[in-house]
Amino acid sequence: MPFFPRVFTTAILLFAGAAASAQMCPPRPVPGSVVADPYLVASQSGALNLALTIHNYDDFAGDHFYCYNYQGVAEAPTLQVDPGDAVSLTLKNNIQGLSTAPMMHSHENASSADPCHGVMTDSSTNIHYHGLNLPPICHQDEAIFTLINPTDAPFHYNFKIPANEPPGLYWYHPHPHGITLTQLSGGANGAIVVTGIEKVKPQVAGLTQRIMIFRDQPASGGDPDAGGLTLNFVPIEKPIGPNPTIQMGPSEKQFWRVLNATAGRPLRLKVNINNVAQPLELIELDSVPVAGDPTVTEITIPPAGRAEFIVQGPPDGASGELDAGMVFTGKDGDPDVAQSLATIVATSNASTRGTAIPQASPQTTPVRFADLATQPANTIRQLYFSEDLSDPDHPKFYVTVKGQKPMLFDPNEPPAIVTKQGAVEDWIIQNRSQEIHAFHIHQIHFMLLAKNGVALDTPTVQDTVLVDPWDGKSSTYPSVKVRMDFRYPESVGTFLYHCHLVDHEDGGMMAKIEVDPAN
Repeated sequence: MPFFPRVFTTAILLFAGAAASAQMCPPRPVPGSVVADPYLVASQSGALNLALTIHNYDDFAGDHFYCYNYQGVAEAPTLQVDPGDAVSLTLKNNIQGLSTAPMMHSHENASSADPCHGVMTDSSTNIHYHGLNLPPICHQDEAIFTLINPTDAPFHYNFKIPANEPPGLYWYHPHPHGITLTQLSGGANGAIVVTGIEKVKPQVAGLTQRIMIFRDQPASGGDPDAGGLTLNFVPIEKPIGPNPTIQMGPSEKQFWRVLNATAGRPLRLKVNINNVAQPLELIELDSVPVAGDPTVTEITIPPAGRAEFIVQGPPDGASGELDAGMVFTGKDGDPDVAQSLATIVATSNASTRGTAIPQASPQTTPVRFADLATQPANTIRQLYFSEDLSDPDHPKFYVTVKGQKPMLFDPNEPPAIVTKQGAVEDWIIQNRSQEIHAFHIHQIHFMLLAKNGVALDTPTVQDTVLVDPWDGKSSTYPSVKVRMDFRYPESVGTFLYHCHLVDHEDGGMMAKIEVDPAN
């Protein structure tokens, strides 16, 4: 994946091209800008209603951009909802200049008249509400057969946030198989916040919250290995050009809600002040509060993962750095490097401010997954990631249930796993390739119990987890052991699990699971 900063002069020209496309996508910030939180659209009186249009364009260098346009004034707004809210989101597909011919992996019953069984083309899109525990039903969070094309009328998503949804950071992004990488890395993604974290973690009450989204920078000249990263769309250019600037009050404590929306870059985050790693009080992973009040000096966020933590900024007159350490991705993995991501500046006159977390109040509804650690597993399954790289131009990526034949994802194939609502299962997921992977499952969360055969002292509930690369010679494979929670009715239906390195997902490393009703 594209891990290296872009050349500064190329970035300047890129923004000139972006400005010319402002009628489709709002202009993005220039290198060196102060990081501003995304535009916030909050629910009112128990309902969130909004309309988004997805656009695309190429700049002069052939870089591919995609955006969610909100009323022509904001790109990829943050959606803020309360537990129990009703959401009505209308999506219009305005992708232009791409083929509308059916693709080979269109599903058997595709119909141009019904987006719920839409025809798969290079112009198709949809939305997956990543992490939200929603039913895999068309017009809610079904991402296999729901395909919206430019010729379709605006498509209506209507769903209800569960009353016991954990308060935290979620996100939304396209999920059309085979072309997710292009749309996601082009910038089509945004954050979702479910309110109420102060009821579970009162130490965040009153703090300024910052929504920080790391995305891919579209690659220079269309080369998928030449791009870099952005922070809230501000390009990360150092050491070639200026980095984004994060403003904080002198020695101010803030609550940072960080989303890794890159297509394949694990982020090993740390905050350094005077070259000293600062303590980070971890509050949540993947929108679920962690047990206890752990303090760490670095947090690794998988692609698609989220981490929320309290950080204290530098004192008056000082500055700090938000850095990413190197992550070993394996012999066959894309190279990763340590990198400065942003400069943190102490100022009493911040030009951008986040919103304040409300004061704490009692939590009256038990939070989903709170008792998962005490639930016994009634089934144990073994799965594994593998790759066939014999043809470098056409690599094959697989996720396979042990005992089954490795197969590239095909929406027309039956589910690889069938279970029932109410089940609690332990899955052991191995990595038999020499490249890191990120396991993700739709509709539910899981509890991470062990990594590489070693039990965690404090298990964490997540929806995405890294699986280390194999060294090519050891007799045992790297693995994770996770406890899957199918107890809730929203899990009934057929949905996906896959690697969230999106070129792997698009390349076949995905499969279906069917959850039947309990009775």
